[in-house]
Amino acid sequence: MDQKQEKCNVILIGMPAVGKSTLGVLLAKQLGFAYLDTDLIIQTGEQARLQEIIRRHGVKEFCRIEAEYVQNITARQTVIATGGSVVYTQQAMAHLRDLGRIIFLDIEPGPLIDRLNNLDSRGVVYMPGQSIAQLHTERRPLYRKYAQITIPCADRTPQQLVSRIQVALDQDPLFRRR
Repeated sequence: MDQKQEKCNVILIGMPAVGKSTLGVLLAKQLGFAYLDTDLIIQTGEQARLQEIIRRHGVKEFCRIEAEYVQNITARQTVIATGGSVVYTQQAMAHLRDLGRIIFLDIEPGPLIDRLNNLDSRGVVYMPGQSIAQLHTERRPLYRKYAQITIPCADRTPQQLVSRIQVALDQDPLFRRR
């Protein structure tokens, strides 16, 4: 298998509630790829829900744990949905870049606030008192830094977004499968 085929993974990054898991499953089906959710890998490995891990260990230690799991991923022809906080660890992001194309699912704070009303129960990494808008302002530059493809998500259905991702991948030499 050549290097082009070995690196043929799609990595989804973005804010919590942007739709990484939902789109990941749909995109994997459309591409005929496997699907992997890093949040589920962490929960399974730690035998606890994300919010319990964050509560027990704190934000900094959670990010270290997350990075460790992400850096141990080996995948081929897989759509990987990441936790929103993965961008806090440069080594994890470097590993993901080595695995394939990183796609940033971009959303404005307004629609995000409407979707994300359960920060604690979702296991979101944020500082006490930090608003969703502040978290968005903090993370968006990191997502942009690591993204190789950006897909605006406002006012689009999941299927429309999967189609947009497919068009972007069809134009990418790494994914052109003709």
